[in-house]
Amino acid sequence: MKDTLNKLRDESHNYAKSKGFYDNEPRNFGELIALIHSEVSEALEADRRGDINMVGEEFADILIRVFDAAGYYNIDLDYHVKRKMDINKNRPYKHGKKY
Repeated sequence: MKDTLNKLRDESHNYAKSKGFYDNEPRNFGELIALIHSEVSEALEADRRGDINMVGEEFADILIRVFDAAGYYNIDLDYHVKRKMDINKNRPYKHGKKY
């Protein structure tokens, strides 16, 4: 399973490049984050309509946008996700009752 996220990162980013989304580099970090946010908003709207299949599709779009942005910035997602999950294992219940 090692490097699974990084493979998806590379595939998503290379696909976006092949479709012209990086013809005008450099890309703006805020724009890439806004694109992720727009997919999150679309998932919320699909849930409000009660369309769980569309929620799944929007979740996929969120991941693809994250993979693409991580590819652009060459972020090692396998490392960071594993590291963050290890950190989260040791957090207190509900992280200090924030939620």
